[in-house]
Amino acid sequence: MSVVSLAGRVGDSPRRVGGPDRVTGLQRYVADLHLPDELHAKLVTLPVARARIVAIDVSAAERVPGVRVVVTAADLPQPMPRFGPQFRDRPVIAIGETKYHGDPVAAVAADTKDAAEAAAALVRVDYEELPAVVSLEAALDPAAPLVQDPALRPNDRLAATNVLREHRVGWGDVDAAVADLVVEHRYTFPIVTHFAIEPHAFMAAPDGDGIAIWSSIQHPNWLQKVLADLLGLPLSKVRVHAPDPGGGFGGKQHTKYEPLVAFMALRTGRPVRLVLSLEETFQAVRRAGAGVNVRTGFRADGTLVFQDIAADYLIGAYADIADRVVGKGSYPGCGPYRVPAGRILARSVLSHTVPSTAFRGFGNPQVNWAVESNLDAGARALGIDRLEIRLRNLARKGEAFIPFDTPCDGHWDQSVRRAAELIDWGSPLPAGHGRGIAVGIKSGPTTGLSYATVRLLVDGSVIVFAGTSDMGQGARTVFAQIAAQELGAPLEAVTVVMGDTAIVPYDQQTSASRSTVLMGNAVLAACREIQAKLRGMAARLHAVDEAAISVDRGVVRLPDRELTVLEVLVPGLGRLGGELIGNGEMRKDAEPDHPLGGSAAFFEFNCTAVEASVDEATGDVTITRYVTVSDVGKAINPLQVRMQDEGAAIQGLGHSLMEHYIFDDGGRIRNLGAIDYRIPTSLDLPLEIISEHVENEDGPGPYGSKGMSEGALLCVASAVGAAVRDATGVAIRDLPLTPERVWRALQERP
Repeated sequence: MSVVSLAGRVGDSPRRVGGPDRVTGLQRYVADLHLPDELHAKLVTLPVARARIVAIDVSAAERVPGVRVVVTAADLPQPMPRFGPQFRDRPVIAIGETKYHGDPVAAVAADTKDAAEAAAALVRVDYEELPAVVSLEAALDPAAPLVQDPALRPNDRLAATNVLREHRVGWGDVDAAVADLVVEHRYTFPIVTHFAIEPHAFMAAPDGDGIAIWSSIQHPNWLQKVLADLLGLPLSKVRVHAPDPGGGFGGKQHTKYEPLVAFMALRTGRPVRLVLSLEETFQAVRRAGAGVNVRTGFRADGTLVFQDIAADYLIGAYADIADRVVGKGSYPGCGPYRVPAGRILARSVLSHTVPSTAFRGFGNPQVNWAVESNLDAGARALGIDRLEIRLRNLARKGEAFIPFDTPCDGHWDQSVRRAAELIDWGSPLPAGHGRGIAVGIKSGPTTGLSYATVRLLVDGSVIVFAGTSDMGQGARTVFAQIAAQELGAPLEAVTVVMGDTAIVPYDQQTSASRSTVLMGNAVLAACREIQAKLRGMAARLHAVDEAAISVDRGVVRLPDRELTVLEVLVPGLGRLGGELIGNGEMRKDAEPDHPLGGSAAFFEFNCTAVEASVDEATGDVTITRYVTVSDVGKAINPLQVRMQDEGAAIQGLGHSLMEHYIFDDGGRIRNLGAIDYRIPTSLDLPLEIISEHVENEDGPGPYGSKGMSEGALLCVASAVGAAVRDATGVAIRDLPLTPERVWRALQERP
């Protein structure tokens, strides 16, 4: 009997599949791809947020040598095609009026990039600047100009306002609840951008009687449906190539400029490519800012009586997926606590700003910042330790802390106690230092559908076909580990194919930390189908009852012997060779009566603890120790889990300490690009960072896993803000906690 190696399988941390290419620059992203006879596109925008387009003169641009087409709204089908994952409100190009700074009014395609840029600069736009609303206060003013034409929102009682939609969730009777202490404050969360290393890139080319698209998209199958609809093509005639994105964080989930380059490619009969600059990416996607009012009721012993939350999210000019962000992000706003009465009102507020979209955490960090900070304020007012008040109220496994949803699915107190231990909670601190602790909860996917195909080849190597996008989260590695474990193949003999809708089976989307659970289960099911075929093969070869045969971790067990997969596969396939093919499916159907359309497949839970020092002369905050502990069920790849949590932590420090859009009175973004918009660098990292996770194998994914990678971002700001409050005695309720903001708060300290 041959020995089966288990190295690199589930529970190990082998080298990431595709990792060397990413770090050496060999990875080919969309912007690295070129097609023969391609055209280069450049967008034409206005230096204002909102303007009425009076006329566009493209004659000078068309005379530039090498220019093949200049497209305006007049050159596209009428009425203008519109698209959007929730509301079909976004036109392919601005029509009649620009809605935000960066809204394109025309696009040029030329033989060279230089020609396209020169021609774009020559497009003359006669426009009238109009008043723009760029803040929550301005957008909610009854006298404010409307961002969207009410005709786009028929039968909508809110159509004559800038509120796109209201989301209401609640239980118990908040108004009748009696509390010993009520804490009420307002908190604000900034507009930030995703800042993925790879810029957004798009390419389209005629493909026979259809079209082919290359995009740095997270949801290839969703894009395929959008384009088929806009172009009037069957799905089979729209092929989406989606190379692994170089970071996405939600910013690359949904359609942006793919329809525009598709129309340009069909018009010219040539491939058209558009690669956004970093500045243009700032004007394409961002996270919603928010203002959140929280009233929290406590008994004298710190037990929660009620939570009353009103959250307004500034979603931008078009809905994109932002309204879903508002609804789902605010839904678990009361936190992972036992709250007898809860009331949540969340509103999606339109504005003349860049359309917001999904961002790691999907609307939860905005509310978490407010609710966890309010809990801290209550603990201080009651004289109760801030760790103790969380443990006292935390839901226990099996408790339905949201009455109509999935019960608590983990021993969450274990994460909290471990984080407290690692931060040395309760031990003395030097002057100017403080500690904060916070917890975060996020509902996992509420619906889902993933298919996988696995091929076991005659030499024992394996090919996995999956429609998931690997944007750095390590999905390729996880799927390879599952297949290697189930089919007895060395990890290096497993190939994972992704990113082409003509080759891989359907996957609903890559979001909500769903890939390991949903696609992972589909891959597992496909492997188990192959195992069933191996059992049948072994039964025929050895004249044994199939029911007496098992396959586990690459070992085929008969009543009297053990064989490797290859020792069954090769003779079983015989002289003709061939392969065994398995198909797997993981489906989570909608629940129409549920507020979100479905209950949580799992919850992402994290506890973050921070020690920080504050320089009172400058307001500068230094994170001296940072601890993050997540409940993950089972770590398929522990190193990837740790790195995802550390990455989330550092990303969260951005919106906590420095990142925010700055607008002028006219709605122009004043800090476009890497110079004026600060993100954390190596000089801003915590002096010590500790990442651990809790494993109880109690998740719905393969081997008891749960989705993770967003959880560790949810409560970063809450923990950092609490540490700053502990160090200075000053509670700051507006993010980010820049040195200037902290310094000013210290000067105003009583």
